[in-house]
Amino acid sequence: MSSIAHFRSKLPMGTQENKPFLVDRKDIVFVKPSKTIPQEILLLSSIDNDPTSEYHGQTIQVYRSNDFESSRDPVCLIKEALSKVLVFYYPLAGKLKRFESDGRLRLCCNAGDGVPFLEAGANCKLSSLHYLEGIDISVAKHLVFDPPNCHTDGDGGGNYYSPLLIQLTRFSCGGFTIGMSLSHSVCDGYGAAQFFGALTEVASGKSEPTVKPVWERHRLSASTPEEPVNPFGDKDSLATSPHLPASDIVHEFFNVSSERIKRLKEALMITNGNADKVVSNESYTSFEVLGAYLWRAKFRALEMNLDGYNVLSFTKSIRHHLTPPLPDGYYGNSFADSNVIMTGRDLTEGPLSRVVKMIKSNKSVSFNNESIMTLLRNKEWLVEQKVKSREARGAWTFLTDWRQLGLIGEVDFGWKASVNMIPLPFDCHGFIDLCILMNPCSLDFSMKGGARVFVSFPRACMAKFKEEIEVLRRKRLRF
Repeated sequence: MSSIAHFRSKLPMGTQENKPFLVDRKDIVFVKPSKTIPQEILLLSSIDNDPTSEYHGQTIQVYRSNDFESSRDPVCLIKEALSKVLVFYYPLAGKLKRFESDGRLRLCCNAGDGVPFLEAGANCKLSSLHYLEGIDISVAKHLVFDPPNCHTDGDGGGNYYSPLLIQLTRFSCGGFTIGMSLSHSVCDGYGAAQFFGALTEVASGKSEPTVKPVWERHRLSASTPEEPVNPFGDKDSLATSPHLPASDIVHEFFNVSSERIKRLKEALMITNGNADKVVSNESYTSFEVLGAYLWRAKFRALEMNLDGYNVLSFTKSIRHHLTPPLPDGYYGNSFADSNVIMTGRDLTEGPLSRVVKMIKSNKSVSFNNESIMTLLRNKEWLVEQKVKSREARGAWTFLTDWRQLGLIGEVDFGWKASVNMIPLPFDCHGFIDLCILMNPCSLDFSMKGGARVFVSFPRACMAKFKEEIEVLRRKRLRF
């Protein structure tokens, strides 16, 4: 039995299909590993167990129709590949639960388990939705599905749930989307890309993935620290916004072309008083300049108070900082947070170049075994205290960069490479505090070398943020 989701919104203006957008969903099936897997209970690392990261990250990959492979069924192809790759990634077919007894996650693997897979069909062409470029999030949400409730036991806590869910939606043009919901407690971005890459390899005809997955979560596990550590600091000293808390949250994508990024970098090398005098030969990356600019733009859009502190947090891989390094196939969370802290006054009134330099300096800080163990013990403190994701206050900005994960163009199911990938909002420390940098849609040639930004704001603040982004269109920038 199938269900049909009806949407009141029409397809985008300018298309030939001015009709309601419909998605016909079939029943969920469970794709099981093609061979016998171990029946065991797996423990997760200290970083994996962080309760503030216990959510499903949802992404949608977009594939155009392939005239040369029109006889192949993408549903059958991907289900078969998934079944084969789960022999190697069998924990993703298991069930996850945080136990009340010790507050820790466990992943239970049994022979009868599988990945929930949902087949669906849409009544339009992908081109009518511009290959999801600029799509309304309320429409995109129907191209993924949330974890179904699983059975409980006597331990208390929550239900068991699936760490991975997949929805494949066919479109009338022959193209399709793959909506993936993946537990951040099991994989970080690197691990998700590794799994997706393995799936594409097997779908393309390989018998097994090139990089074999490795569990070894004990490598990043530690005991609880003797001295409690609060990673969120003194909340009373943080900047506040009159617009928060808010219930009416909107989500939008913004494109920043390579030319605008170039002008932004050039402007940071020029003094305000001498319009043409280059005062710095220091080079900056696009992450550094965009991170600084977006952080300031968010502060201004939310109208934060000037005397409070603001935190820009971004992640750094620790995979190769351990001795010995983590194996290439490790697909668990393996990152550390790096924080830049400034008062609102310094952030919005001081030179933007100073913000960029602080980000650059924090990026260069290296880790060793001792500092990584401190990080792990702090994560254990969060577990012991049963800390949950806090409500967004605007003072924290979590900036994550997906551009190097190879999620557009390189992900090929033996069809054609994906032409676009979008995330859906997920409540990571509050929707408003998350900012994602991504590669632009590969069909937009004007955006080659540029970046796409995904942000969330109270509705009343989004217009001001757009104004800040529009400033980058100017031919001459001054900061």
